[in-house]
Amino acid sequence: MTLPIDDIHASLYTVGQVSSMLDVQPAYLRRLDGEQLVCPDRSVGGQRRYSRAEIDRIRRVTELAGEGLTLAGIKRLLALEAEVAALKAEVKRLQASAKPDAAGKPA
Repeated sequence: MTLPIDDIHASLYTVGQVSSMLDVQPAYLRRLDGEQLVCPDRSVGGQRRYSRAEIDRIRRVTELAGEGLTLAGIKRLLALEAEVAALKAEVKRLQASAKPDAAGKPA
């Protein structure tokens, strides 16, 4: 049985907790949400809840911003990285399906 705490996509952390963990201002987290760089879930009361995966993404965004990239540039870079990862997975899948079988014929 997988507990929510074991799931990196479980939305467990509040703005205050993430702010403290990453040493950033809550307004920065709200801005990243507004720019759609992260998409935290919402509690029943409407408060943002972040997962560990989103916290890792915030960490990456913060590093890239520290290197001088704008939020718009970071958003584009992350989209391109996701596209490259998807294309690599597709190439790998196609290569695996095109491997010859024991008789030397493509699968």
